[in-house]
Amino acid sequence: MALELYHSDHSTCSQKVRICLAEKGLDWESHVLHFASGDHLTPEYLKLNPNGVVPTLVHDGEPVIESSAIVEYLDEIHPEPSLVPADPLGRARLRAWMRYMEEVPTTAVRVPSFNKVFRPLRYENASKEEFEARIEKMPLRKAFYRRMGQVDGFGAAEVDNALAQIRQTAERIDTAVRETGGPWILGAQYTLIDVTLTPLLQRMDDMGYGHLWEDLPEMLGWFDRVRARPSFATAFYANTNLSEKYRQFFGTETDDDN
Repeated sequence: MALELYHSDHSTCSQKVRICLAEKGLDWESHVLHFASGDHLTPEYLKLNPNGVVPTLVHDGEPVIESSAIVEYLDEIHPEPSLVPADPLGRARLRAWMRYMEEVPTTAVRVPSFNKVFRPLRYENASKEEFEARIEKMPLRKAFYRRMGQVDGFGAAEVDNALAQIRQTAERIDTAVRETGGPWILGAQYTLIDVTLTPLLQRMDDMGYGHLWEDLPEMLGWFDRVRARPSFATAFYANTNLSEKYRQFFGTETDDDN
């Protein structure tokens, strides 16, 4: 099969798909898109993905969009090793977790990510007209950017809510691993929910929020185990973490950065 992935190095949604591809042992052609250059908003890319976001998987010429749909698709076209439970109840539990992942931690992670890095990097020094023009080009999330604003970022209440949602996610992982006996969220089998939650928690840890789960032993154990898998090292190659790529926002600049 011919697989191509249009992705970004540091996009958590791209990282999900790269982990899944690594777990499946699949070869794929890489097309890295750069947001600063507007690669995701070109007419050519919008034909593949009208949402103007990454990633997009192209399989034998046919595009598949949305990261959760992509990882499910990959499990269907390449079912070994399976990342989905074999029994109906297990699959129902996986689907419930996947919906929670999309609704809660996925949206929560965007708030501190944009406050700390993406707003000051891409928008802070633009004029008001440029900021509004950039928003208007985006097919999705216009309200998100306007709520963020150009200068001040998201307010304390929204940040606190996002961190509370990440804390809840960590608590649910901790409870699930304890109640199922682990070592994974659904028990003995490593599944798509382990795949898709890993980049979200890694992003929060990379930005300095690991303290949100430092008192949760099962969560800590799960996090150590997912990061020890070979697929993690494959998906998180050099400069895929924000603290590596944008060191100026983390107080870790060196002479070599200047």
